[in-house]
Amino acid sequence: MLGDYRITGRRANEIAAEIEQLVVSGSLAPGAILPPLRELAGEIGVNPNTVAAAYRVLRERGVIETAGRRGSRVLPRPAATSRDFVRLEIPPGARDLSEGNPDPALLPALGRALAAAARAEADSPVLYGRAAQEDRLLALAAASFAADGIPADHLAVTSGSLDAIERILQTWLRPGDTVAVEDPGWGALLDLLPALGLKTHPVRVDDDGPLTADLAEALDAGARAVVVTSRAQNPTGASLGSRRARELRELTERRPDVGVIEDDHGHGIVDLPFERVGAATSARWAVLRSVAKSLGPDLRTAVFAGDAETVERVRGRLRLGPGWVSLLLQRTAAELWAGHDPAPVAAAYRARRDELLAELAARGVRAHGRSGLNVWVPVRDETAAVAGLLRRGWGVAAGARFRVDAPPGIRITVASLRQGDAAALAEDVAALTGWGGGGRGDVLGRG
Repeated sequence: MLGDYRITGRRANEIAAEIEQLVVSGSLAPGAILPPLRELAGEIGVNPNTVAAAYRVLRERGVIETAGRRGSRVLPRPAATSRDFVRLEIPPGARDLSEGNPDPALLPALGRALAAAARAEADSPVLYGRAAQEDRLLALAAASFAADGIPADHLAVTSGSLDAIERILQTWLRPGDTVAVEDPGWGALLDLLPALGLKTHPVRVDDDGPLTADLAEALDAGARAVVVTSRAQNPTGASLGSRRARELRELTERRPDVGVIEDDHGHGIVDLPFERVGAATSARWAVLRSVAKSLGPDLRTAVFAGDAETVERVRGRLRLGPGWVSLLLQRTAAELWAGHDPAPVAAAYRARRDELLAELAARGVRAHGRSGLNVWVPVRDETAAVAGLLRRGWGVAAGARFRVDAPPGIRITVASLRQGDAAALAEDVAALTGWGGGGRGDVLGRG
């Protein structure tokens, strides 16, 4: 049914990525029937549950449909989009807590900043061959990096964090290389890596970030790069603690050949300190700061500091492609950044998270959300939990969007919660999930 192609992946996300690539390339035509679970599992030499999980990912992403005894078949339209674009249909009157967006009320007004950027454009029009990076934005970013002890001699501007990660990994790695990633972790990144021909090695997380033993295992297994979320981890809200960061830093010190990407997209919306994972001895490193959550997703702007070679190679590749990130956006971001006070924003998000966590704990529901916009709730059955909450007026995200080997869960975005919402939401979550006990320090990855 897959022709002469032989699946080589061993994990569910790897198997799903290979099958999706066959669909995208046209090797599997619309309507093509996939092998039965046990048959494919026997060919690959994996547990049938692994193939079932791969098929579930493909189904949730709109690549295949499953029709009972008639088997699973490719849908009429090929799907090559991120799992983040498989949206939950929110009925009228329901609250959408599934998207992971910041609260628009906590974002700065754009009018004055855009006007200032337009005036700068009028005085000095941006034409081909002009400077590709806005000096004021670079100065603000350099100051924020330096304040946290991050060398800021070499900086690059990209169209958001994921754009930076993609470009950095392409300068470091070749198809077939392995990247250590958080599990649960950012769904867009989990989709990007297979699209780049890269393999993933999942690393479990708890509230303090990636587990040291798991990262050591990934490095021993040959991972050539690591992507770590510094604060406001999506989807769990984890934030690196000082002890955990020190342990992880000791690992990277022993492996200076491994590239370390630290995604600090929570900069500007959290009140916990930045903790460095990359060692000073690392030959390849990058620390990213995006303005998406603090100033506005549509600004599509991030700045990263890194080693000289990585930064120059990314900037060179940008020049060969889009050329530069719009200076109009860079100037707008700089104007907003200069006037941004993160304290009240971080306090507002903390209050919303803490209120929901307290209400859930009062009902015996264990949940996680140390920083950022999201709370993660382990559940037994994601589909039942999401559907049940939707019937009660709450749209939440199924954890399958964020998992490799981690157990089921749901992600609740707290950004739009208002006074009184938390109690009602927690009551409905408790009624549907059936979880009790546990604590906020639980490991969230595979058992």
